[in-house]
Amino acid sequence: MLPAVLREERQFRLLFLGQALSVVGDRITGVVLPFAVLSIGGSVTDVGLVAAAGFLPFILLGLIGGVLADRLERRRILIASDAVRLATQATAGILLVSGHAEVWHLAALTALFGAADSFFSPAFGGLLPQTIAEPHHLQSANALRGMSYSTGSIVGPVLGGLLVAAMGEGGALLVDAGTFGVSVACLLFLRPRVVERGDPEPFASDLRGGWREVRSRRWVWTFLLAVVTYHVIVLPSIFVLGPVLMRDELDGATSWAIIVTAFGLGSLVADLLLLKWRPRFALRAAACGLALASCQAVIIGSGLPILAIAAVELLAAVGVSIFFTLWETSLQEHIPEASISRVTSYDYAASAGMIPPGAVVAGPVSAALGIHATLAAMSACGILAAALCLATPAIRNLPRGAVRDTAAPGPAGP
Repeated sequence: MLPAVLREERQFRLLFLGQALSVVGDRITGVVLPFAVLSIGGSVTDVGLVAAAGFLPFILLGLIGGVLADRLERRRILIASDAVRLATQATAGILLVSGHAEVWHLAALTALFGAADSFFSPAFGGLLPQTIAEPHHLQSANALRGMSYSTGSIVGPVLGGLLVAAMGEGGALLVDAGTFGVSVACLLFLRPRVVERGDPEPFASDLRGGWREVRSRRWVWTFLLAVVTYHVIVLPSIFVLGPVLMRDELDGATSWAIIVTAFGLGSLVADLLLLKWRPRFALRAAACGLALASCQAVIIGSGLPILAIAAVELLAAVGVSIFFTLWETSLQEHIPEASISRVTSYDYAASAGMIPPGAVVAGPVSAALGIHATLAAMSACGILAAALCLATPAIRNLPRGAVRDTAAPGPAGP
């Protein structure tokens, strides 16, 4: 039987179906792109630079994207973003297929992709609650969104391997480009609930209003610091060091696909759990999930056989899904809809926007300290950040809530 949120929330159902295929395409790219860089003669540092190029735009554009998403129709922003990302993936695929791709080509196109994503992500964060009529469906909606990522992590590597074998890395990127076309088609039919935003304010005032929403809530800015720690320190183990370690010590893309698939299975288990389990203190559970999620780096560098690494990564993935789903749900339950995209933009700036520094330095640091020691230190930092969150009463004791207040941002507690 379909989950209640899919049966009862028609607009969310359309949004979910439109994004699910695009997520699979993105997961194909996530597996293929590092090896595409290596296949054209790129180095470990080049892999890190290309990965960083995709996230760097969030630092420059993410907050602007949040302001625009709270001022303009969010659905149209998503359509424009998907159209740009379709073009970048198609161009990268053609360059690779034709044999003309260079590392700087992939870095520039990945940066343009990230720029479009800088506008898409805050708009999507605000649009999702607009497709939900009943507030108690928010967590289930976020769990299903996470499930689409989990399923993509399982299906994407398999499809990526098959596509690379049949068409090469360029062919796989062309398939991803096609998924954005499907997403645009679904968004054209979407009719979300209208949010009353009040009279437009100067751009700078709206930007300050988003920051006011963040700093007035201790639980938001404290948890954001933990999110920064996870994305700057822990995630480079996935984007940079993991593929390199697999290439040097195991079976390259095949080993990495096994790990990513196991990770997707673990995430899927957690997403199914979150469709039913509604913890009384969502952020407390999210902080515990962060601690478990941070273990993935040390697991990758443990030296265990590939199947053992994959099995333990499955457990770490449970923590990742709990961490992100309950954090996003908490924001949507407590932040007014008229300002949710601006707050979400700080979330994305603290996550995707903060990956580039870690991705850039991961290679040099691992060269100096050793890749296994670096991976262990990454996990230790993430676990410490989770412990500090649990020690913060505003996070540990935050109750559940559901707001439909669309007033302009103002001081709020706790």
